[in-house]
Amino acid sequence: MSIQRRDFLKLSAGSAAMFSGINAFSSPSKYNSSILDGLQKMTDDVKPITVEERKARIAKAQKLMAENNMGALILDSGTSLVYFTGIHWWPSERTMVAIIPAKGEVKYVSPAFEADRLRELIKIGNDVRRWEEDESPYKQIVVALNDLGITGGNIGMEERLRFFVLDGVRKEAPNMNFVSGDPITVPCRMIKSPTEIALLQKANDITIAAIKVAVSSLKEGMSNADVSNIIGEAQRKLGGNSDGALVNIGESSALPHGSIKPQHIKKGDIVLMDCGCTVEGYTSDITRTVVFGAAPTKRQLDIWNLEKKAQAAGFAAAQIGQPCENVDIAARQVLIDAGFGPGYKLPGCPHRTGHGIGMDGHEWGNMVLGNKKLLEPGMCFSIEPTIVLPGEFGVRLEDCAHITEEGPKWFSKQSISIDKPFAE
Repeated sequence: MSIQRRDFLKLSAGSAAMFSGINAFSSPSKYNSSILDGLQKMTDDVKPITVEERKARIAKAQKLMAENNMGALILDSGTSLVYFTGIHWWPSERTMVAIIPAKGEVKYVSPAFEADRLRELIKIGNDVRRWEEDESPYKQIVVALNDLGITGGNIGMEERLRFFVLDGVRKEAPNMNFVSGDPITVPCRMIKSPTEIALLQKANDITIAAIKVAVSSLKEGMSNADVSNIIGEAQRKLGGNSDGALVNIGESSALPHGSIKPQHIKKGDIVLMDCGCTVEGYTSDITRTVVFGAAPTKRQLDIWNLEKKAQAAGFAAAQIGQPCENVDIAARQVLIDAGFGPGYKLPGCPHRTGHGIGMDGHEWGNMVLGNKKLLEPGMCFSIEPTIVLPGEFGVRLEDCAHITEEGPKWFSKQSISIDKPFAE
């Protein structure tokens, strides 16, 4: 389900959570770190995205631009800039954009004093238009478009492009029509290549391994921040990039994105951990819910088993050629049949069953009622029909899947049972 990890940490003092009766340590900085010290990197075999693959992405974008009658796509700082060019750029108030034309080479518009640094990062294209501090970057953007032969028509603006950039450019080019770039970026980024799938798989493998470390390290009295720190450090030692995890304990587990209330583990508590890391920019998102230090109550066991059944129903509905909404419909129907909901009513599942995933933790391709987009090979998404019981607890089992030519495939296998959170 995860929201941005930094938002997790702001929300719940850094967090994560887990299962059961094994004692150990509570924070890498305060407890025996022998388990963490013994972890080995899992990323030696990782193959990053090549320049050739990025060029193929640009070629696909150019084909889509021609089909959608767009003369160019303008990219501000953000994920799509990295996706197409490999350039990571801080989104300051000084405008730096990449322009992908429907025909021709990529051009860049940069603050003049940053141009040399930008050139060090550029792997595709070599045309950098500079603007001085007392000049308008928007004029340079329009000049670059004109030099590409674009003097009117539709110009796509990528979704993360900030309003002040759009506003500045359109004032300089009233004869151009600025439109959403989603018809270009969404089809490109939603369908993952084999290299992207492999990076997502590695991120998921690392996260599962880190959660196992946390489970074996739980101790009564640990805070949710302690568990989060363990998961974060384990993921980093295993080769992932991680800020920690969202961990909610006991009654706080009924709040899908956490609570600011102090939380400490005691026997019999539900412990919910929503975790992820990135590998070469590709992210995982896995949630495990367990009971610490005691046999689950009948209520905890029944709700956990119902959650697993709903998740399995969502996975079974994720078939090639079927709409994304079917995943949500199938999972939610299991809950409705058990007397929860209907819809987003509580007790029940208050949110969509899943979201797309890739370079961003949440991407296009939501598993939600009304999304008629048909599933096709290369699409990647979470399946996580959380059950929320206000004032009691919540259970979320979250794993991500991708569509293959043969149908859906898990990146991380479903939990076996409430006392066996990991499939071997």
